[in-house]
Amino acid sequence: MKKILIAFDGLHFSKSAFEFAKTLNEKNQILLTGVFLPQISYANVWSYADGMGGPLFVPALEDSDTETIEKNIHLFEEMCLHSQIEFRVRKDFTDLALPELKKESRFADLLIIGSQSFYTNMGTGDPNNYLRDALHDVECPTVVVPDIFVFPDSNILAYDGSASSVFAIKQFVYTLPELTDNKTLLVYISKDEEPQIPNEPFIEELAARHFKDLTVTKLDIDAKKYFSTWLADKKTSLLISGAFGRSSFSNIIKKSFVTEVIKEHQLPVFVSHK
Repeated sequence: MKKILIAFDGLHFSKSAFEFAKTLNEKNQILLTGVFLPQISYANVWSYADGMGGPLFVPALEDSDTETIEKNIHLFEEMCLHSQIEFRVRKDFTDLALPELKKESRFADLLIIGSQSFYTNMGTGDPNNYLRDALHDVECPTVVVPDIFVFPDSNILAYDGSASSVFAIKQFVYTLPELTDNKTLLVYISKDEEPQIPNEPFIEELAARHFKDLTVTKLDIDAKKYFSTWLADKKTSLLISGAFGRSSFSNIIKKSFVTEVIKEHQLPVFVSHK
């Protein structure tokens, strides 16, 4: 049994994130911990800077906001009971919210986030910065789920030859082994147009041990321009990425993937990093 966190902006309940967790529970039972953050806290989830000005305190909520959060908590509890999911609720985030949420992620196997919630309450700021910071600082693998999605029946392993991309693939295997039977494409992309896949025999040996239906390929495209387009017709896939490091694929992701794939809500994404 895995412990899975699902983080909600308290005012917006992501049904798609819950449906992803529900399907995982149907495959293997989980403990699902719902974390309900005040709106102002969720919009700045990972902007907390330890040792720089002290902890971020969340202002008192309006009565109407508190009522909405309580309704969403009740909805979460009812849906868990109906779906026979063991659950916990975390809602006492009136102060010190952000470091407490980070601590929760340290003691979890997986975090699920509904991507639309990241874009609902970001004001005039760049939502990609919030999302990038979230995925960089979280202490467990994360799945970002679009509002509308089909539970994945195939996997796309994003490989760029880096240790980060290999680490993400292994974390996916360890975290969601029930999805390794799906048809899987290991795809190599490089902005430098290298003629060969780096360490191809080694990555193929590793991946083939865990994925029964594996294909390895190199995309000969301008990834910055066309990778999200290539992904557009693969909405029943789950993309696995060691994003937000310093590798070539991560640089592609920062400029194209976050702004195109997640913002366009094309498909679920599993992200893990060292």
